[in-house]
Amino acid sequence: MAIALTLRRRPTDRSPCDAATSPHLYELAPYREEPMSPRHVLVTGGAGFIGTHLCTALLERGDHVTALDDLSAGHLPALDELLDNDRFTLMKQDVTEPIDSGPVDAVVHMAIPVGPEVVTRRPIDTLRAGSIGTLNALNVAAEHGTRFLCLSSSEIYGDPLVHPQHEDYRGNVDPTAPLGCYDEGKRFAEAATFAYRRQHDLSVGIIRPFNVYGPGMYADDRRVVPTFIRQALAGNTLTLHGGGTQTRSLCYVDDFVTGLIAMLDSTETGPVNVGSDEETTIRDLAELVVEVAGSGAVEVVPGRAQDSSVRCPDLTRARKLLSWAPTTPLRTGIERTVAWARTGQAA
Repeated sequence: MAIALTLRRRPTDRSPCDAATSPHLYELAPYREEPMSPRHVLVTGGAGFIGTHLCTALLERGDHVTALDDLSAGHLPALDELLDNDRFTLMKQDVTEPIDSGPVDAVVHMAIPVGPEVVTRRPIDTLRAGSIGTLNALNVAAEHGTRFLCLSSSEIYGDPLVHPQHEDYRGNVDPTAPLGCYDEGKRFAEAATFAYRRQHDLSVGIIRPFNVYGPGMYADDRRVVPTFIRQALAGNTLTLHGGGTQTRSLCYVDDFVTGLIAMLDSTETGPVNVGSDEETTIRDLAELVVEVAGSGAVEVVPGRAQDSSVRCPDLTRARKLLSWAPTTPLRTGIERTVAWARTGQAA
């Protein structure tokens, strides 16, 4: 029988913004060395695309998982399967509200609007999730003395002037651009994570995902892979903004979650890039999707402002510190994702 628990926070006089001004909200517990598999993991944004994959992987290895999500992005089919697990709890709540999850052994923070269309439509929500939401999640880790893992983004690097992008590169970001609210939300999240580490000696880790894709993405997700697959399966043209000469490095979601869990189980601080260093042009990606789907055609349309020209991670740290590297070739990942999309579960 499905178990879906919605927890409500206890009444409090403290506003969410107090997290930014009160350095000692909690009697901080010292960090506890945990077993490789934490007993209870809080995942903010746990009902989203990456979140549901992560929660599934944690449950499969025996963990208890609490996913905090306001479900504003919709309802993924994978969530129903999670709710059938007795070790899974859903907290339907906005991450910008103070979080009362009870004791946890680790916190993974990934709650923020994603995708160009969503971010440009909800810029203030994006900034609030990146700032207040991050502080709220950090306060849970600080209160219980647990490890905190921050899911940052390759957008930290902006339109990079260094290629491939290594973690010491400070980026080329325009905070006033349409997607600047997302970029700066992630940059704030990294700064806050390190602030808690320095002031409260909290065990923290930061990973920077690069273009994660795979089965389970929302039907209306406007990122490049689900957009191309949706267009191809409908027999429509795949739109190449600016000719499709831009490059991306696409990481299959199962590979990414393996790297994420490796970082969670480690004591590494990072930041660490987690993605694929198999770089491809947007045009080549579109042609691959057309070939795999067996339908669609490619069409060039005007370019978009602030569209990064290149994106590829330097994975030296991930290989050295986490003994991790991606294993799924792009064609294999696209084939699996197209096959999933054909089932109609993304609708």
